[in-house]
Amino acid sequence: MTPSVTKPATDTVTGLMRDISRVGMDPHRGGYSRPVFSHAETELRSWFIEQANRRGLEVTTDNNGIIWAWWDTATGIRKDAVVTGSHLDSVPGGGEYDGPLGVASALAAVDILKARGVRPRRPLAIAVFPEEEGSRFGVACLGSRLLTGALDPDKARKLKDAEGNTYAEVAAANGQDPRNIGADPKTLQQLGLFVELHVEQGRGLVDLGKPVAIGSSILGHGRWKLSVHGQGNHAGTTLMKDRKDPMIAAAKIMIGIRDTARNYRDARATVGRLQPVPGGTNVIASGVDMWIDVRHPRDEVTAALVESIHLNAQVIAAEENCTVTFGTESLSPTVHFDTGLRDQLQALLPGAPVLDTGAGHDAGVLATHIPTAMLFVRNPSGISHSPEELVEDADAEAGASALADILAGLLGEARVLG
Repeated sequence: MTPSVTKPATDTVTGLMRDISRVGMDPHRGGYSRPVFSHAETELRSWFIEQANRRGLEVTTDNNGIIWAWWDTATGIRKDAVVTGSHLDSVPGGGEYDGPLGVASALAAVDILKARGVRPRRPLAIAVFPEEEGSRFGVACLGSRLLTGALDPDKARKLKDAEGNTYAEVAAANGQDPRNIGADPKTLQQLGLFVELHVEQGRGLVDLGKPVAIGSSILGHGRWKLSVHGQGNHAGTTLMKDRKDPMIAAAKIMIGIRDTARNYRDARATVGRLQPVPGGTNVIASGVDMWIDVRHPRDEVTAALVESIHLNAQVIAAEENCTVTFGTESLSPTVHFDTGLRDQLQALLPGAPVLDTGAGHDAGVLATHIPTAMLFVRNPSGISHSPEELVEDADAEAGASALADILAGLLGEARVLG
């Protein structure tokens, strides 16, 4: 049952975002750095719990670290629930809105619904998913992957951050028992559908002159780790002709990745992280690790592109008397959101455009288990995963209002027709 509150919360999205605008600011990279289990991410989780409690929502945290804030019906039965929400973690030096906008909009939408006197016929939950970006342990949407069984909990426990700390160690130090992570069918059975609001990560809405769009699909994407192995040696005493320098091979491989991706229409391939070992200025590296992000609307093209990258890397490395190892860290196929749910959203938001996205989301992971949908809020810069990411105040409020309209419509239905 819903706990009572003495004073209902009524906050705008911009006001909620302003409350957290200083949490996790990165003085070196610019923007925000809020990795999972960091002080910044933990502070944001506490902020969300406080805000949910102010709204009379009952808050629970499951074994995978996902926070659920429930607005129950009179029966108190949690089944066929309408769920919204997003994440609070960020990429290193990320933007202000990626993740938190969806959480703040969900809270504001609850305020709007309560102000309208809505009495849900279905339970409503706001979900906050941890490690959506994968910026600490390398696996995107880690929380939702664990929930749905898409990630082996033994593998998750062994994941390491840049300092060599395992997920199990860091989780335990933050009050989460890593022995209990993994597939959670009981929680999944409570969920009827999921609608995730997110800042748009592109320029579709800018060019269309609209503040809000409905999502159609998520491009297939994955992350691969490629390691180049050479021979470490002294930078001053090793002649150029005697070197087995993995940094040179890695540089050529990175250029090759760009050139290979250009041969595939609509493909994206990115090396966003490079780590030489041991990393000294006057040391020829013994190895170089790089992490590759590849995306394409067609999964078979993604597979072909990744195979080409691997083969080209082997050839380039051999030319420098080096070798490579190559492995998959995560892989998500192209997701087409539930058409029945999308039709409902279009009926509730007449005139809203429908756009796909090249960015991964928890909605894409949940889509294999329940109907999911997405709303995108205009980003006039068209830039994301960067301090230049932007949402105008009026658009943020339009997004929350649109989300409230959708939730009101879905909460009044007995079930979603897909």
